Amino acid sequence: METFEALNEYYSNYDEEGRLLSRVGSVEFLTTVRYIEKYLQKGMRILEIGAATGRYSHYLARKGYTVDAVELIPHNIEIFNQNTQPGEDIRIFQGNALNLDMLENEAYDRVLLLGPMYHLYTLHDHRKAFSEALRVLKKGGILMTAYCMADATMMQYAFGRNMLGHVIEKGLLDTETFSVSSDPSELFNIVRMEQIDAVNSGFPIRRLHFVGTDMYTMYHRDIISQMDEETFRIYLNYHFFLCERKDLVGLSNHTLDIVQKDLA
Repeated sequence: METFEALNEYYSNYDEEGRLLSRVGSVEFLTTVRYIEKYLQKGMRILEIGAATGRYSHYLARKGYTVDAVELIPHNIEIFNQNTQPGEDIRIFQGNALNLDMLENEAYDRVLLLGPMYHLYTLHDHRKAFSEALRVLKKGGILMTAYCMADATMMQYAFGRNMLGHVIEKGLLDTETFSVSSDPSELFNIVRMEQIDAVNSGFPIRRLHFVGTDMYTMYHRDIISQMDEETFRIYLNYHFFLCERKDLVGLSNHTLDIVQKDLA
């Protein structure tokens, strides 16, 4: 099955909107929004690449920002349009993160690359998507890129769900180095920090933050789902306290790499 066909089938039958609205999924959403808003100023123009159903794009448009979105999957675009409210200054294009030719150079103050790296399987494609995102970002602008992390997947999927044999049989795991690879049949590409650094290498950027957007949340989803509101509020504060800890962030399921494009 080709990558597009696999993704189209998956997202046509998956409630991405509901995932981020759930108690567990809200930790990733709230953490991402916390860092987005840290760097927003009135009047900024924002691009989200891989916008899915538009949870972030609509949130920002309803805050008064001008938002453009790019999404590959028709089903997601349909829901995105259904969720658009009167007064939102927002547009969506169908497109691929590897080719943003419909967008001008240095047109956006902030760029969000929050989904595509999950579904690109080579360093070449990761760097191409990263390069395209930087191309449309203004000098001095900020790019936020989301990744799925390998060690969290190893703990929860390979060991936690007793899928280790499957991973080894498919040749996706080196049991000496514990490096993990992915392919379109597995849908999600998972990485380690050294692979993210390889994506960034040589580009005119500096890293501002590297954030675990869910940290321990996915390991304790049942406990967190059952917390009362006050306990959950304290948990969120604890999570925010931990989410940039360099010795822990690699065990997060999702991470956010926040970089600034050089002014020169």
